[in-house]
This record gives sequence, C-alpha cells and structure tokens, in this order.
Amino acid sequence: MHAKLSPGLYIVATPIGNLGDLSPRAAQVLAQADVIAVEDSRVTAKLLRHAGIRRPMLPYHDHSAEGVRPGLVARMGSEAVALVSDAGTPLISDPGYKLVRDARAAGHAVVTIPGPCAAVAALTLAGLPTDRFLFAGFLPPKQGARAEAIAELAGIRATLVLYESGPRLAATLAALAHGLGDREAGVAREITKKFEECVTDTLSSLAARYADAPPKGEIVIVVAPPGEATPPSAEDADAALAEALTRLSPAKAAGEVARKFKLDRKVLYARAMAMKA
Repeated sequence: MHAKLSPGLYIVATPIGNLGDLSPRAAQVLAQADVIAVEDSRVTAKLLRHAGIRRPMLPYHDHSAEGVRPGLVARMGSEAVALVSDAGTPLISDPGYKLVRDARAAGHAVVTIPGPCAAVAALTLAGLPTDRFLFAGFLPPKQGARAEAIAELAGIRATLVLYESGPRLAATLAALAHGLGDREAGVAREITKKFEECVTDTLSSLAARYADAPPKGEIVIVVAPPGEATPPSAEDADAALAEALTRLSPAKAAGEVARKFKLDRKVLYARAMAMKA
C-alpha cells in the first residue's frame, strides 16, 4: 500500500542516462503519486521498472498537452499528479510550464523535486566560465531563422548553452562560428553514461570534426562568452550586411547587423537600400 501524497503538482527530475541518478525522494514521489504525466510512456515505464514502481501514466507532450491539461489540473484538487519528462528536469525545453501556470492559477500546490539537468551537467564538464550563463534551448532549424537567433545571442556576455541533435550538429556549430566568431566551445554527449564525453575546441574545429561523423543521441553545446569587442570597421559592417541581404529583406538585414555590431539601424537600412539598388 502506497503512502498518500498531498494533492497538487509534483515536478520530478529523472535521470538523463544513468538510471542510478534517480534520487530517493524522486522515487518516493513517483511511487506515491496518483498519476504520472509522462512524455513517452515507454521511456518512463523503463524507469519505473528499474525502481520497482507501478503507477498509472498519462501522456503529456507537445501533441496532447492542450487536450490533457484541463483534466490534469482538475485532478490536482484531490490527487497528487507527478510530471516527468523523458530525461532530466521537466519544463526545460518542453511544454510543462503551462501546466505549472494553470495549476497555480487554480490554487493547487506545486512542488519541485530537483535532480539531473543536461544543460547544467554539460556546463560543469566544459571548463568554460560558469558565473553567468544563458540557456538558449534548440536553435531554429531553418538557416535564416537560425542566423537571426544567433545574431541575438552574439552580444550576450555569458556562456551559452544549447541543445542539438546529432545530424544537425555540424551545421549548427558552423553557423555559430559564423555568427559569434570562432569562440572556444564544448560538445557534450552521452552524459552520465559509460561513454560520456565532452570535446572542447574552437567552434570551427568542432564543426569540421563532426561534419563527416555526426554523433548519435542528444547533444549539448556550450560556447564561451565573447572576448572584449573591437569596434567593427565599415568593411566588416558592409560584408555582414551584404551577406544578410542574400536571405533577408533590407529592414531585417539592417536589424540583424545592427544587433550584431551595435550600430545604428537607420544608417544600416539606408546602406542596405543603396546596396539593393
């Protein structure tokens, strides 16, 4: 007979690879929950079997969240609902924050059971500054949108942490090198597993390393903060503007280069229009 948890929402961090990383408190909450909201029931079932737990599961992911959320929130009035992702801490690059928001709005208790997080684990492995960092999640897959997102990150004086898949890794590293400069970076994979590794080098060298041999599994990229910026030359701004105009409108190209070089957008827009003409 399982002990009874107080009603509400329990955010439970789960292992990112090594099942031994499930904390005793997380295991206890999962064993006592009335229902577990899961990203993929097959993945969570493996974890529950490992811990000797049998509890009802309900799919909660990008495709089901809107339809499932009202019912879950209603159940929190009298039941303990545990939320897990396939790996790591829920709400990091998943739709869980909406469940937390609605649970709070309905007056239900929200409890977090902290534990593994791939972004933080990779940051500890990379040997880059950790006093200030920004988690940027997954970059957009399309080239233009990805370049815009990278341009927004370029001036942030913090270590950057991003997620990526193996097949897209080399292209993303190359895009980061182009948009941020050839900074020091780390590529972490298989975190907490037998073949855990974190390869560190410059962004361009890492892009070349993985160009012909994309790794499997989920990847975390960690990028060093920018060095002391030197004022851009007119030639640098013109070259960046010309490249941006190959994929963006003059207004958007001017905005991207203005953010990257901290220059006047109106001046750049006039220059872009002249180039276009």
